[in-house]
Amino acid sequence: MSIAADTVAWLVDPAHWSGVDGVPHRLGEHVAVTGVSVALACLIALPIAFLLGHLGRGGSVVVNLSNASRAVPTFGLLILLAVTPIGFGNRAAVVALTLFAIPPLLTNAYIGVRDVDPEVREAARGMGMTGRQLLRRVEVPLALPLVAAGLRTASVQVVATATLAAYVGGGGLGRLIADGFGRGDPAMTAAGGVLVAVLALIVELALALLQRRLTPGQDARRKRAKRISSATVAAPQA
Repeated sequence: MSIAADTVAWLVDPAHWSGVDGVPHRLGEHVAVTGVSVALACLIALPIAFLLGHLGRGGSVVVNLSNASRAVPTFGLLILLAVTPIGFGNRAAVVALTLFAIPPLLTNAYIGVRDVDPEVREAARGMGMTGRQLLRRVEVPLALPLVAAGLRTASVQVVATATLAAYVGGGGLGRLIADGFGRGDPAMTAAGGVLVAVLALIVELALALLQRRLTPGQDARRKRAKRISSATVAAPQA
């Protein structure tokens, strides 16, 4: 049989869809590691990006340093983390993947806030908005399309890279790839690769739809900015 046929046979075998080594369990581990890593990256990157974009100072330095961190090999970082008190397993993977996800989130969110139309800012300030209100009710909503693009990029990258967790004792679909190599089972290895690719494609499509919904046309963006400013003026001062 060809490797393609062997891979299909492996995937449709019910024995591979149950137990702690089965596809559903490994898929759940993979999604959990990815979700926690991206969530932590959002908690770290987005507040910093929003604040720097709002202030308009220091952002370029932080973004450049963040992007420079992409030169650090994720696998090498995983190994280094595994021999620290963090230890082997999913914890090391989550830390490494969180650091890996920060640059696209930070860069896109910063640019999204920084590039808000100056006329919209001036109009909002002229209507009595405070800096906090301006950021929360105008700048962040208008930056959401770029924030969604950063989330999309980070999530897909983390889904693909999370396979490396298997090499430091972590779980996820990478276990199928690593175990396939270890057992000399190319069908198992290929099946793991196919499952990761399918998961990455699903995440890409889902977040692309989210990004599309958050990206109105030019006229719609202008109307949205006016609505936000009007609603802010009408709302009680925070």
